[in-house]
Amino acid sequence: MSVPDVASSLLRLEETFSACLGRINAVIFKPLLRAGSFENAKLFFQLNDHFQAVWDLTEENHRRLKETLDVSESASARDVYLIRKTDLFCDTYIQYFSTFANCVVVQGFDHAARNKSEIWKLHKPSLQQFLQDFSLDTSITVALHTVLQKPFQDHLQQYSLVLSKWKETADQGPEKEAAANAAHQVAKLRSFVSQALDEACLTRSLWKSLGHKFVDILCVPERRLLEDSQNLVVFTNTGRSDRILLFNDVLLLLQGNNFQSFDLKLVWVDATSRETGRNTIHIRTPEEQFFLLAQKPETRAVWEWKLNQAVRQALNGKRDFPLWGEAGEGQDPPLCRFSVFTFKGEGRFKNATYEGEWCLGKPHGQGKLTWPDGRNYVGDFKEGLEHGFGICLVPRISEDRYDCYKCHWQEGRMNGYGICEYGNETVYKGYFKDNVRQGFGILENFSPTEPLFKYTGHWENDKKSGYGIWDDKERGERYIGMWHEDQRHGAGVVVMQSGVCYRRKFHMDKMVGSGILLLEDDSAYEGNFTRDLTFIGKGKLTFPNGFTLEGTFANKSRHGLQTQGVLNTSGEQMDDTLAKLQLGQEEFPVERRWEGLFSRFQEFVSSGGQAEMEEAFMGFHVQTSRELRKSQEYLFCHRGTEEAPGKADFLEELVEHQEKEAMQNYLEQALRTSLHPLGKLLKALTSVFQATYSGIGANKHLLAMAQEEVKYYAKMIWEFYQGLVHLALDVKDQNPEEDTKERDLNGPGLILPLILPSFYPEFLMLYMLYHKKEDDLYCQGIAELSLFPDVKLLEFLDVQRHLWPLKDLVLTSNQRQSLIKDRCFLSATECLQTLITTVDPREKLGILQNTYEEIEKTVLRVLGKEYSLPMDDLLPLLMYVVTRASIQHLGAEIHLIRDLMDPASEGGMYDFLLTALESCYQFIQKETRLPQNWQASEDF
Repeated sequence: MSVPDVASSLLRLEETFSACLGRINAVIFKPLLRAGSFENAKLFFQLNDHFQAVWDLTEENHRRLKETLDVSESASARDVYLIRKTDLFCDTYIQYFSTFANCVVVQGFDHAARNKSEIWKLHKPSLQQFLQDFSLDTSITVALHTVLQKPFQDHLQQYSLVLSKWKETADQGPEKEAAANAAHQVAKLRSFVSQALDEACLTRSLWKSLGHKFVDILCVPERRLLEDSQNLVVFTNTGRSDRILLFNDVLLLLQGNNFQSFDLKLVWVDATSRETGRNTIHIRTPEEQFFLLAQKPETRAVWEWKLNQAVRQALNGKRDFPLWGEAGEGQDPPLCRFSVFTFKGEGRFKNATYEGEWCLGKPHGQGKLTWPDGRNYVGDFKEGLEHGFGICLVPRISEDRYDCYKCHWQEGRMNGYGICEYGNETVYKGYFKDNVRQGFGILENFSPTEPLFKYTGHWENDKKSGYGIWDDKERGERYIGMWHEDQRHGAGVVVMQSGVCYRRKFHMDKMVGSGILLLEDDSAYEGNFTRDLTFIGKGKLTFPNGFTLEGTFANKSRHGLQTQGVLNTSGEQMDDTLAKLQLGQEEFPVERRWEGLFSRFQEFVSSGGQAEMEEAFMGFHVQTSRELRKSQEYLFCHRGTEEAPGKADFLEELVEHQEKEAMQNYLEQALRTSLHPLGKLLKALTSVFQATYSGIGANKHLLAMAQEEVKYYAKMIWEFYQGLVHLALDVKDQNPEEDTKERDLNGPGLILPLILPSFYPEFLMLYMLYHKKEDDLYCQGIAELSLFPDVKLLEFLDVQRHLWPLKDLVLTSNQRQSLIKDRCFLSATECLQTLITTVDPREKLGILQNTYEEIEKTVLRVLGKEYSLPMDDLLPLLMYVVTRASIQHLGAEIHLIRDLMDPASEGGMYDFLLTALESCYQFIQKETRLPQNWQASEDF
């Protein structure tokens, strides 16, 4: 047969089939759809829609082919609609036969045949005649079933024959290839139709065999029976089961009059288990596990394959084409999936709905849990439990508020760092263990209706225990000291907004024993006193003028404070021992203050620096907003827009920056960002330092405590850095002892200038308060000396006259003094004034050296020759520059430099210049009081 003959044959085939479809439409669909409502009528409306689509497609194919043959006697494959649009034909027939199968499953043709409407009765003779034409002499039910599927199957068979002939007669090339592809697709379609009808008939038979209780609940038009376990033994947790049925969407377990249904999307098939025999299949679901035991290996293999393919198709959301054909053959469903499930069994998840990732029947990966009472958890899971980072919302009883927990979880419990915003406007940032606050943490209350407070310190079993700082913002006082069971217990220091501070011992929140009370006027009391600072019992009061009152004190409310004792008015000047007494050093050893904070970082290093555990150990940055607390969007909040560097990244950089200069640059960058472990540590230390010494804690009696704390920070950060370096070398399989070069390095000294800016504002304030008395005298001296003209000041300071820069002076004829002040040694003065613009003690010493060099340059210009300044000449010149620079709080600056300078600088040029600056500072305090009749000599 030639191609033209094949095309003509196809044209006649479509014409005949179209006429048949017209009769089916007139005799069956029109009267049935006009007959009114009957059971499953909706399915017949859907079937009619797909029937009309097949008819339209047939007509379109006929029309186009006829137009082609009218123009020419032959047609190419690209001109034939059936060949060009084979996918469209297949989809249309699939939809028709799928709906037809749905009607079969729910016995839709039985219901249609029993329709008692007058319209249907009037058309029954026409239907009978139509059935006789089909040679069908049977019931209406069987006839409907046959008429609505057999012509379509026969037509598909004719399509196969025509396309096969087209493939045989076409020449080699695109024509033959197109026809062959169309023939293959139609063959697969016929296989799909045959399998779909078989499944439908098998499923209908099942529903007829089961009781109405099961059918009413389980019979769904789209549900198909794939396999029946009549040849299997099923073992469950509660014993042996009667029967198991595999459908295309669920796995059904029958046990007497009861059943359990398992969504195939959440069924895992483990054929490797041999717990009850070698022909066993282990079935896992979110809440149940059971075993299928086959008598023969062949049976087990069939069930395993069908189970896996059914699960895979359910996950894909569509059946294979054909149903057990090429599309999924040999592919097993993935172990990790995304699905939704509501837990029914007893346990912590009862009635909770989980939406997220699963693995082997358990939540695993990222997901969301929602309870009916409003609880929510969004985050990471591992093997069925919250594990990793997660956010949990818990509604408060009888309140329209939530407690929000954003933290790390381990095996279903909060473990690691977390940020918790409670519904009462209290926020906790710190560490948890087994759902309770444990380790270091900060608890702060922001409620406008409750007393404001802030606790920064250690916790044990959800209670304040160990070293901690308590801010009572209502009373305006801060407690620094030890805690036990939420009570102040042990040594403690209290500082107040007024400047008063005291040291006491506490026992379960009550003061015991004697203590020392330091008042704002520098009076000091040693003895017993109440919390409202009332003296009680024996004590000694030392006044600022050196007088002492020692005796027994009592408080009579009507008569005020009374005492019996000895008043010593010998007039001896009180030294600075009590006025500058330092608290906290002996009571709170620096290495024990923040153990819970440093231990987390040490644990991170010892754990191998695991990037996935970095947040749990060291905290994270998260944007918080109480306004979003109730919204679902809040559950998906991000912990920052930047991604933290992974373990491999920062460890690689550590190894690459081991030379001193590169190391210093690396440390500076690492400490600057909270994305690096070193930066995270510095950020945490900054928060505890500010909690202790800012605001109320800016008390001069805490300076020494702050000094040793900052130095200890530098020591611990250096140790932490060294631990990371060793870890990095270990990762690269290098021996730290061999590959780390010996360096003449003072590690803490290298770190201190880098971290000092983070603490400098609070630190400098403590220095200013501590040295306020000396700085006040210094400022008074500067105020007097600033009134002097240049010449008079140079003369007063005993600057050698041959060193005076006369070219810089504009003199009158009568008075040998400068008309424009502050012009002498101007460059040195401006250089020294930059001292207050820097934080690093090294930079401050560098500025001091630059000032000295500027003085030398001016002297060189004046003398016109090289001249080495002896101390007797340098000190007056430096005194002049210091006076003209007028630096406020110079005493605080000098002592800060002295206390924090690198020990390697002691005895060198820096030490010499700093000593000279100290001498100038002391001179200005003590030696600037001039006799009223003092005048500068007019002789040069």
